[in-house]
Amino acid sequence: MKIIYTVVAATLLAACQPSTPPAASASAKAADPVRAAYAPRAGRQPTVPELTALGRAMFNEVSLSASGKLACASCHSPDNAYSPNNKLAVQLGGADGKTEGTRAAPSLRYIQNVPAFTEHYHDDDGDDSVDAGPTGGHNWDGRTQSAHEQALGPLLSAREMGNQDEAAVLARLQAGPLAPQFRQVFGADIFSQPKAALQGALMALEVFQESPSDFYPYSSKYDAFLRKQTTLSAQELRGMNLFNDETKGNCASCHISRISPGGVFPQFTDYGLINIGVPRNRKLAVNADPAYYDLGLCGPDRTDLKDHKEYCGAFKTPSLRNVALRKAYFHNGSFSSLEEVVRFYATRDTAPKQWYQGRKFDDQPAGLDGNVNMEAPFGGKPGSKPLLNAREIADIVVFLHTLTDGYQVKN
Repeated sequence: MKIIYTVVAATLLAACQPSTPPAASASAKAADPVRAAYAPRAGRQPTVPELTALGRAMFNEVSLSASGKLACASCHSPDNAYSPNNKLAVQLGGADGKTEGTRAAPSLRYIQNVPAFTEHYHDDDGDDSVDAGPTGGHNWDGRTQSAHEQALGPLLSAREMGNQDEAAVLARLQAGPLAPQFRQVFGADIFSQPKAALQGALMALEVFQESPSDFYPYSSKYDAFLRKQTTLSAQELRGMNLFNDETKGNCASCHISRISPGGVFPQFTDYGLINIGVPRNRKLAVNADPAYYDLGLCGPDRTDLKDHKEYCGAFKTPSLRNVALRKAYFHNGSFSSLEEVVRFYATRDTAPKQWYQGRKFDDQPAGLDGNVNMEAPFGGKPGSKPLLNAREIADIVVFLHTLTDGYQVKN
């Protein structure tokens, strides 16, 4: 089990503020772009509330995109747990606002504890003997190491906000409605320091995403249940038990559901990367090319592990918090209902013809079947009895609805 502890916004700021010896000259400080971003006004460091407000404004600002129509919030709606509020499998963006993406936009909630990517993860539980394998990082393939690094990706992506380069991002910010607020936070001359300005912009977005009320409120019915403020219905309890049962749903093996020994509420992910053989979404424009495969950890978006064939087809395990609000599931948006997702887990191997066109595991090249996870509830032969029946699938789906934020405790 992988437990990562919360990073607070103040710690983020401190980590990005390098120490300077007392004898350092003023000119040396001015030459340091990171220090310039955080102390551009007589040594004053922007406060967390200032950066949060600026990051929120940037997150909702369409003028930062090449089309002038797309904001971060367009694909990560605050009204839908910071996930898309439409039924598209992948979102539209680019310079024309009509270019189709290649992956589903994930929810940005409950990613505050994501660790940096490592190929060999060991639990912080006193036992270093178990190698949990590739773990951590942001994006579906774990290729970025922090939220501020991740924030730059959509700004520059030709399929998302469509800016040509970093200079174009800063030019739009300087010419847009947020320029006065940006100068107020970082100093009147901040745009004359491009590196500092870009670092400040990205950190404002990161600090905003550390806002508890927005991004990790822990306000679901399940959270209230853990606090002993409410009870679960009989069906919800059945679903929870099936979810946790290693011989049935076995969902909690990757989507951790219990409070950590240190008292941290569950994120419903272990931050790992895994290949579960998701079917090819043939409706995606990119998949019109039969030779194209999105293989996650080994490419094409991520290139540093392209020679590790054993990683091909592995994608991040997302948090299941607010999963019932989603309208497209998995990295390629190939499923549109939660019931369908759970049924896929239960019958992928016992009824493969329901899910695949032609050969099994059709969204990866032949020869990689050994990469696909076979732990429960997977497994079994075609025509055999799945580990979950229709009623049990329904029970798990009902339990998953208890993970939706905004539950009101009854007095």
